[in-house]
Amino acid sequence: MAIGLDKALGIHAQALQVRAQRAEMLASNLANAETPGYKARDIDFRQALAGAQQNIVKPATSANTVSAMNQTHQSHIAGNAITSSSSSLEDAFMRYRLVDQPSLDGNTVDPHKEKMQFTENAMQYQTSLQLLSGKISGLRRAIKGE
Repeated sequence: MAIGLDKALGIHAQALQVRAQRAEMLASNLANAETPGYKARDIDFRQALAGAQQNIVKPATSANTVSAMNQTHQSHIAGNAITSSSSSLEDAFMRYRLVDQPSLDGNTVDPHKEKMQFTENAMQYQTSLQLLSGKISGLRRAIKGE
């Protein structure tokens, strides 16, 4: 009886991908804490994970995906646009964070909240990684017949 790897690993592989992209976004918020006008962003984890399960956003196989650009006039030069593989997930489920008190320069990053969110996300990433590792260990034992 054949079983697909996605089915065997369950939701954990997709959860890792979403958590990693959320960590990048939270790190970007922290890096731009002093940037005037910067709006704090976040990914809605539940919606992004549900979208990944339903294949709303399919992960790219490489770091960059090349897609063709539209020509608006026949004499324009045709070209290719490069988009990040994580941008599709970020675009689909990215939300601007609501803040209690934005700064005078329009920046909505609260460094204390961002650090808390980043730490919480890192712990949840580690938990997903451990669960995935356990699943892989179980598959190895089953293959070896232990």
